Order: sequence, then structure tokens, then C-alpha cells
Amino acid sequence: MIARPHFLSPLLAPRSVALVGGSPKQGSVGELMVRTLLRGGYGGDVTVVNPKYNSVGGLRSVASLRDLPAPPDLAVLSVSSERMESVMRDAISTGARSAVIFDFCQLEGESESKLLDRLKAMAAEAAFPVCGGNGMGFFNFDARTFVSFQEPSFTAPGHIAAICHSGSVFAMLADSAGRYGFNLLTAQGQEISGTAADYMDFALELPTTRVIALFLESVRDPARFVAALEKAAACGIPVVVTKVGRTEASARLAVTHSGALAGNDTAFEALCDRYGVLRTDDLDSLMAACQILSLDRKIGTGKLAALLDSGGLRELMIDLAEEKGVEFAELTPSSVDSLRKRLYFGLEAVNPLDAAGLYNEDLGEVIGGCLDILAGDPNVAIVAHEYFSTDTTEGVAGIAEAARRTGAGSRKPYVLTYSLGSANNLAFATRMRQAGVPVINGIGPLLAGLKCAFRFRDQAARKVQTLPELDTARLAEWSRVIAGSDGLGEAQALQLLSDCGIDVARSIICDDVSGAVQAAVELNYPVAVKTAAPGIVHKSDVGGVHLNILNEEQVRRACDAMLHLGNEVCVAEMVPKGAELAFGALNDPQFGPVVMVGAGGTLVEIMDDRAFALAPVTPAEAKDMIGKLRIAKVLAGARGAAAINIDKLSEMFSRFSVACHLLRHVLSEIDVNPIIATPGRIVAVDAVLATGQQPSGESS
Repeated sequence: MIARPHFLSPLLAPRSVALVGGSPKQGSVGELMVRTLLRGGYGGDVTVVNPKYNSVGGLRSVASLRDLPAPPDLAVLSVSSERMESVMRDAISTGARSAVIFDFCQLEGESESKLLDRLKAMAAEAAFPVCGGNGMGFFNFDARTFVSFQEPSFTAPGHIAAICHSGSVFAMLADSAGRYGFNLLTAQGQEISGTAADYMDFALELPTTRVIALFLESVRDPARFVAALEKAAACGIPVVVTKVGRTEASARLAVTHSGALAGNDTAFEALCDRYGVLRTDDLDSLMAACQILSLDRKIGTGKLAALLDSGGLRELMIDLAEEKGVEFAELTPSSVDSLRKRLYFGLEAVNPLDAAGLYNEDLGEVIGGCLDILAGDPNVAIVAHEYFSTDTTEGVAGIAEAARRTGAGSRKPYVLTYSLGSANNLAFATRMRQAGVPVINGIGPLLAGLKCAFRFRDQAARKVQTLPELDTARLAEWSRVIAGSDGLGEAQALQLLSDCGIDVARSIICDDVSGAVQAAVELNYPVAVKTAAPGIVHKSDVGGVHLNILNEEQVRRACDAMLHLGNEVCVAEMVPKGAELAFGALNDPQFGPVVMVGAGGTLVEIMDDRAFALAPVTPAEAKDMIGKLRIAKVLAGARGAAAINIDKLSEMFSRFSVACHLLRHVLSEIDVNPIIATPGRIVAVDAVLATGQQPSGESS
């Protein structure tokens, strides 16, 4: 169990439980929670609290919490919203150490003071952990403590700790617990006291935890959530998450392109990338990944080997694997030769392998032999075996036994799969998991789970890298400048970048036409003339950019054309044409600056070619981000053109990210666009920085 006392220990591993509202009324929540705890085999002291009864379900019942001989570790408060505040106050005052609340904790007609807020304040003051409200409770399989109003269908412990923001998800997973094998399953609902981060921290201290599954609606405690991810990484425990609410736009009021491009899921995605969290799109993929990652044998070097009993299903797997980016291992000549000797006539010795020939008494032995060959190939990291067996139709005799032998004898991970996701095979899957072989329904979820497992393996090989050093004293000065302003215009923002070691275009700010003419001479023609009027962020959108100015007359005409925008203009050196990129950052209120690199220029929002990360990033990480862009082919020298210095570009972006990280307390958004990259030079041409207050004036 837990090696030291934990904030959630009285809640999730209580030595005594008081069931407030326990009832003998058949089918009521009060009756179900009593039955659930007893059916799970809880071994501690249990008392019902209900003044109507002397006993419930064979348990002693008392009138109130004050009538208990000793304060319980856990009080399960199965009462209505109208009574919840007074009952929870009684629980705290009588010395109970935690509570579970199923009720949704809302009162009709509430205005300013909400019941839920009062309960949260009460719990915070008493440092009192609460699972709920509007939750389903929890199952602690290790401690045989099942606190819910849904009875457990399976109580033997496993190795997946699943933490859910949805009671319905909890219920579905609990109903299939035999398939998955949980050591902890929670549905903490509104998280009155104790967030997903606390449950993760608890799970990471359970010696039986091999993987953490998260179904999240939101992150309510960002700092502790990050700390839990850091702890998981340090422990080598994979975290797999399905997060809902990914598609709602949150950048309608964004000032810069960077803000407009970052939806509300961007920062969370960047956080997952930083800490190696594995993301899935749906529950089937989430649990498939956890089934694979909860095995006691981890994926080593090599790729996937698959054995199927159908040519059509093999083709389907090949198609889906290519779409999902899962690669099949190339078998060694020795393995191919061994397979040819083992397979029925007419079957090819290739991976993925169709091994189903004659359906006779020898098929189990043939399949088992093929599994041994695949598992023994040095290029194979994991074996997936498609097998037809349900709770109503048994598979071919001998194959299930061959699967058990492979699961027990192979040094590599081995999983069974059924190509149809809706297969009725829970009982079969439960038996096989107890034999050490997970059964995953659906080729799509299988491949999504495999992709997660391969990614977790590859992340473990990452090397610690160093960040470039910046002049922190100079950045401290910039921090004071930014804090006292509504933002930085082009000239100041470029100077900030220059102080960070980033090459920028030379420019001069002028407040009249004569000054602009003089600046053009000083910078040498050709030049660019742009508006520098306060509050105009996207200059090209309002006719505020004039390029390739060759003489004084053109300078004057450009200034006259922009007069309606304001007198201030910026005269800048005209940088030769090249590939156009953009750097950007948005300071996420939960996780800090999210930096972006992508295709730039006027098409920055149209091309949808960008990569995001939490700041700061190392040059190597920056290079990896740039390599994922579609414009990377242009940078590498398409059609015989000279290549851009990617190492230099990566260093620039890394420096930019470090600056954003160091200025995170004053920075809201920053745009550096365009950055013009040629074989000889990579230079930032325009930039704008916004603080938390949107500047007045025209923007788009």
C-alpha cells in the first residue's frame, strides 16, 4: 500500500467507513452503496448512519455521526443537496477525515452564494478530502474498498489506475473491469477537495500501478497537475489521457496571429508533448493503450508483428496501420524460412502474417509455432494476434491454449485482438487477462494503443539537452519596460529579439515624412515603409506596408498613403526574398507561454502549417518541430535550391522560446512575422508584443 501518509489515504484507503443515508430500501442509492461496499469485501469497520433503522444490510445503524464510538476515516454522505451543508459540517466537526458525495450539490434559486462553493470553502479550511460531488465514488481494488452506488462486477486487482471526470465513464469501465484490470478507479466529479492531480499522485505511490488512464474535462489545479506529470515521468509510469472539450475556440479576442491560431487545446497538447503524456481520441483507444502498457513486459527495440487468420483482415490492418503510422517489422531471413516450414501450403511467410490454412486439429499447433517464430525475431518488439473467440462462439480448439503459452513464455509483449469492436467477449477477455494476455476489441483501437506504446518507448530514449543562455539582466530591463506599457511595437519588439541574439532587420521609427526620407538614406535603398501607428497589429491588413521603396518620391507617396492611419512610420531595410516563417507565443493562463513556429507571411493563418510547444524548448526540440512542418521541404532545398541553415533557425527559435519563458509574467502574446530565411541569412523582419491589455485602436 501507500508508503507514507497521503492527503487522500483516509478517503481511498480508509480503516473505517460511515455510510450516512444507508437504507434497506431496494434499489435506492442508500441501499446500493451498502451492498457495493459489502460485496467488494471491505475488511474495516463499517457503520450505517440513519435514525430510521437499528441495522441495515446486517450492519449496525446509529442516529447521527455524533453517535459513532470513534470518528470514521471516511464518511459517505448520501443525502440531498438541502441537507448536504449541515451533514458535511457535522462530519468535519466530529472528526471524520474524508467524505464521498454523490449528490450534484445545487439548490434551486441560489444566486450569489452557491452550495458547491460553500462546500469547497469548508473542505479547504479543514484540509478535508472529498470525492465528488456529482460523482460515482471510487473502487480501490488493492484495498478492497468499493465506495459507489454501482456494484462491482469484478473485484480482483490489476495494474491500471483510471481517474475519470465522468460518472458514466466510471460505470462503463467498472462494468468491464475484468477485461482491463484496475488497481484504482475513481469518478471524482466536481472535485470539491482533491483534483485529478491528487488522485494521480496517490496512484503513483501504489506499487501495483503500471499505467495511469485519465478521462479529463479540465485541469483544475495546473501546478499540481504538472507536478504529478513530472512524478510520473520520474517513476517511468506512462500517463494516457482522453480529454474532452478540445474543439471549442478560445481565441476570439486574440490580438496577434499567434493568439488567433492557438485554440483552447493547444496549451494542453503542448503540455502533453513536454511531459510525454500519451493522448487518445476516444475511450476504446485509451483503454487499448493502457492494456498494452500495463503488461509486465515492455516494448523493446523493433516493430510490430501481427498474426491473423484472414487475408481480408490482414489487408484491413495494413491499411489502418499506415494511416496511424504504426510500422510492421521486417522479419529476418531465418524467421521467414522457419515460417515457410510451419505454414500450410499457399500461405506467404510475411508480416503481417495470415496463418489460417486448413481448419483441422493441427491448427492450434501451427498457430502456436508461428507465434513462437514471430516473438523470437530480433526485429519484432510486440506481437498482436487476431483471434476469433467470443462468449457465445468458441474459437478453434488449441489456439487459446497456444495464446496462453505465448503470453506466459514470451519475453516480449503479446496481445490478442478481435477485429470487430463490438464483440461479445468480456468473459473470454477476463480469463485471458488473468493469464497475462490482454484482449483488445477493434483493429483501430489496437493500433492506436500500439502507437501510444511505441511512442512511450521512444520517449524514454530522449536525452537531456541544454538551453541557450540569454542576457538575463537585459531581459529584466525589458520586463520592466513591458510591464509599464500597453505592448511593444515593431521597433521595440525587434530590439528585444536582437538582445536575445536573434538577427533582425534594421529599422528606424519616424514621426514625419522628412524623417522617413532621411532614414531611407541612412539604411540605403531599397527599403520598406510601414505604419507605426499605435494599436495596429496586422499592418498589411489595413494597407500599412509598402515594400521595395527605391527613392525619395516613393517614400513620400508611401507616407501619404498611410497618413489616415497616423503620422508614425517605420522605415526598415528591405530584406531579400526567401522562405517566410513565423514565430509566435501565447501565454496560457494555466501552463504558461506556448510557442509556435510555422509558415509565415500573409498566409500564416491560411496555410495551417505550424507546430506548438511549451516554452522553453532546446535547439534539438526546435529542430524536431521545424522538421514536422510542410515548409520543411522548402527549407531543405526543394528542386535543387540551396538549403537553409536549419541548425541556425533552430537556435533562433530556441532563444525566442527562452525569452518568452523568462518574460512570462509580463507577456501576453508575441508575433514575429515574417522571418525571412535564405541560405545566407535568417532575419526577423516584423514583430509585435502584446501585454495582458489589448491595445486600443484598429486591429484584425
